[in-house]
Amino acid sequence: MSLLSPEWTAILYLIAAVCFILALKGLNSPRTARRGNLIGAAGALLAVVTVFLSSRLENIPLILAAIAVGSAIAAPIARRVQMTQMPQLVALFNGVGGGAAALVAVLELGHNADTSVRVAVVFTMLVGAVSFSGSAVTVAKLQELITTRPVIFPGMRWVMSAVLIAALVVGGFVIATGSAGWAIALLLLGLAAGLLLVLPVGGADVPIVISLLNAFTGLAVAASGIVLGNLLLVVAGTLVGASGTILTRAMASAMGRGVSGIMFGAFRGGSTAGSTAQSDRPVRSSGPEDVAVLLAYAQRVVIVPGYGLAVAQGQHTIAELATTLAARGVEVDFAIHPVAGRMPGHMNVLLAEANVPYESLKEMAEVNPEFKHADVALVVGANDVVNPAAKSSPGSPIYGMPILEVGQARQVIFLKRSMRPGFAGIENELLYDPKTSLLFGDAKDSLTKVLGAVNAL
Repeated sequence: MSLLSPEWTAILYLIAAVCFILALKGLNSPRTARRGNLIGAAGALLAVVTVFLSSRLENIPLILAAIAVGSAIAAPIARRVQMTQMPQLVALFNGVGGGAAALVAVLELGHNADTSVRVAVVFTMLVGAVSFSGSAVTVAKLQELITTRPVIFPGMRWVMSAVLIAALVVGGFVIATGSAGWAIALLLLGLAAGLLLVLPVGGADVPIVISLLNAFTGLAVAASGIVLGNLLLVVAGTLVGASGTILTRAMASAMGRGVSGIMFGAFRGGSTAGSTAQSDRPVRSSGPEDVAVLLAYAQRVVIVPGYGLAVAQGQHTIAELATTLAARGVEVDFAIHPVAGRMPGHMNVLLAEANVPYESLKEMAEVNPEFKHADVALVVGANDVVNPAAKSSPGSPIYGMPILEVGQARQVIFLKRSMRPGFAGIENELLYDPKTSLLFGDAKDSLTKVLGAVNAL
């Protein structure tokens, strides 16, 4: 016997749905993101409690044990994960969500012979399996367990087409027969489709693929809500699917490319591909003291953070440097590219962790006109998002991507570990510009030395 009436169940589900909407709204701004996360978590908790109180569940001890085991695994991972590994964690959790939706659909297949429900089962199984295996590939690429270059082979597009056609045919058999054997075949085809979909994507495009797969998982969850007759799952899944789709389009726009070009560009030679090649062309290098003088006696400095800053965990040092320069009367801003780092908002979160004021974080459209007024542009661990090849080299894999116009500053300083190209695998001609200086070394170590030299002036 359930403890909640259908009316109270509907009311609590409505409250949970409102929480999910408010959570997404809160994530629009760094100022409200923490509150948005808490509201979303509260909505999810309310939804779970409502299920327990409104349903006639069997094997409750096993359900509680599964929740306990999952929490014991996930909570320590989420707390200890480094900021540089956050995209991998997001992709991993997203893949698990898609896989869970697919498994739920399989288990429900034998309990309902209604054709419309079986259609939803097939959709959930296929899309959830694609999200699961595709997310696994994105994790492997970001973690560099496999090559970040596009992986293709002759006839791959035809194999992919054959797998998708076979999945549709097998899905038809599942709808018609409800056979567990056909269902397993569909799952395998979905897993294969996910692998074939993501393997051709180059490393620099993987964050966009993560967002796309997140939308896939949302759609799979929404369809599983139809399978289970749970309206809240439909609402939550639709919200995730819609927001993931919007984010994917926004990120692709920030890259100056279409989603289809990102997903299938490798077949035309247009997808980004990581490289380990290093240039031996001469550049102008500087020491920490030289950089400190340029920064300390500038009137305006624009700092461009990138993935290298996250890897070095130098966010607190650069925040202290910005504060020190501001105390000397230097106007300091941070220029944030929409796809800097490995996920949307990566640099915002990194700098917020170091208590950099939100007012100092300038988005690309706002800060680009200001570079021509900057005495110094300090680029820390970024490369592709400031590479002029995006505007000047039609054959470049990043051609058409909007960039931060650091080349318009009077002086440009790059903090780099080496001359290795960025994730797109192409050289940055700005490094060889006469007004550009390079300070080589670990970003945190270099920033510490620069900070010490500024304080000594």
